[in-house]
Amino acid sequence: MDKLEKIKIPAKMLLNPVHCFALGFGSGLTPRIPGTMGTLVGVLLFILMPNVDWITYLMVVVCGFLFGIFCCGYTTKALNTHDHHSIVWDEIIGYLVTMFMVPKEWIWILIGFILFRAFDILKPWPISSIDRRIKSGFGIMLDDVVAALFSLAIIQIVIYFYNLYLV
Repeated sequence: MDKLEKIKIPAKMLLNPVHCFALGFGSGLTPRIPGTMGTLVGVLLFILMPNVDWITYLMVVVCGFLFGIFCCGYTTKALNTHDHHSIVWDEIIGYLVTMFMVPKEWIWILIGFILFRAFDILKPWPISSIDRRIKSGFGIMLDDVVAALFSLAIIQIVIYFYNLYLV
């Protein structure tokens, strides 16, 4: 059991709105797979988000990223540790980045989920390097956004060829 697993997060932290966001509205407090649970919150937000133009969507995601730098950094300081597994705001924003300009159809939502979780868990280079070297709220957010950009590139390629050959 590593140091991060030993730190128990009290549910009362959710009473603080900043911690509540960082902990994914409580989804990060699940005993197993908190990152996946946080990503599922991202899926729900994506589904519930009204259809908006790409500029508005991008502004929402950028604001979520900037807010994430603050709230994840604030929560890590409160926990006196870096990137505790219960901090999942980065997964929520990461999923929203993955789904930039992706149709709201269940197949694309599922593919985006699988791609993002795969990159977030496996952390191929440069994601692993960012995860190890860049600390603070910025580092917490950045490695997931890079994982999301890889996922976004792949899903856009798949959508392109799907539309080219199958539609």
